[in-house]
Amino acid sequence: MSLPIDPGLLLLLIFFAMIFLRVPICVSLGLAGMILVYLTNLGAQMFAPVFFANISKFSLLAIPFFILAGVLMGRAQISDKIIRLIALLVGPLKGGLAVVTVITALFWGAVSGSGPATVAALGTILIPGMIKAGYDRGFAAALMSAASGLAIVIPPSIAFVVYGVITGASISKLFIAGIIPGIVVGIFLIIAAYLISVARGYGGEAFGSLKELWVAFKDAFWGLITPVIILGGIYGGIFTPTEAAAVAVFYALFVGFVIYRTLTLKDLFELLVDSCVSSATVMMVVAFAGIFGWAMTVLGVVEKVSQAAIALTSNEYLLLLIINIILFFAGMLLDAISIYYLLLPMLMPVMSYFGWDPIWFGVVMTVNLAIGQITPPVAVNLYVGANIAQISMEDISKAVIPFVVASVLALLLIMYVPGITTWLPNLMMN
Repeated sequence: MSLPIDPGLLLLLIFFAMIFLRVPICVSLGLAGMILVYLTNLGAQMFAPVFFANISKFSLLAIPFFILAGVLMGRAQISDKIIRLIALLVGPLKGGLAVVTVITALFWGAVSGSGPATVAALGTILIPGMIKAGYDRGFAAALMSAASGLAIVIPPSIAFVVYGVITGASISKLFIAGIIPGIVVGIFLIIAAYLISVARGYGGEAFGSLKELWVAFKDAFWGLITPVIILGGIYGGIFTPTEAAAVAVFYALFVGFVIYRTLTLKDLFELLVDSCVSSATVMMVVAFAGIFGWAMTVLGVVEKVSQAAIALTSNEYLLLLIINIILFFAGMLLDAISIYYLLLPMLMPVMSYFGWDPIWFGVVMTVNLAIGQITPPVAVNLYVGANIAQISMEDISKAVIPFVVASVLALLLIMYVPGITTWLPNLMMN
């Protein structure tokens, strides 16, 4: 069928029109691809094979396992014990609870791998705790939401699994590459939280005594060694990232049922249902986004856009900045997984042309998309944080601005100093 405008442009117009009409993102992606392929007679019989090919990949098995491990550890009350230990260590530092929030979120990122899940697991404890200690509701919810975005940067990360599947980059390398950048973003958030706390007079708690610290450490021990088991097993060559996700589930069951005895069979059934729903949501996006990506490829959109990007400027640093500005605004409208499938096929030729390290670029892109979790209108972390703090989206959106600025400054540092990302994986994996 002859179309009045370029098929690739029509594909994007249909997609954004459906987003504007509030059609779910995954449906918008899949339906836009299907419509264009049907109109251009490019092979509608490929829909089913492409749909299943995108989800029938061994590496993607890590997603439901990591989601289940995260919800199990959250219900097992591991977070309570870690928060207690960190609070005793931070002591009377100005904005002490704010610092505790960021450090705990950094650690919990090594358990959860999901931003909204981290807000839900930690926010129910830390947000009311900060409010009770005199912190502003908006500040408490905004900081918790911003720090929780680090869950997709600190390994294990569901976002890195998807990036690795699309690009073919080593998921193990991506995991280890995310450690230092995640800490860098955390430091910037701590600085912002500390400065605001000093300006507003937010106090800290008392240091813990040696006895209190020892008791808190013993209580938190089984949670503290979780990242050691997961990441140590991967980098020790004992198991793959996908197998590590399954190990994390069994470890969470062991801690919840045997060590802390905070899980019951009734809890297990509810958590299995919750994790199945969350996993299905992610996999639906993966499947339908795959159809959209395939349509972009066969319609020539990928080639045209990548060539246009390369022709835009010969200065790779300027182009990198432009790409990240586009990613920043995309993060305001779409979730990270959809953005990977929408933009990565067009960015991969650009990466190849300039010789960019796909591991470094994956971390830069993921940090940018972590910021997207706290930039409205589609700011999933803010919705969870606002609900816990019982404030409006307007209030939390204003309060999160300093943390968005801090995160962007950290992103620029990570973007233009690649060694922050590449040093550790090169040291450990070569």
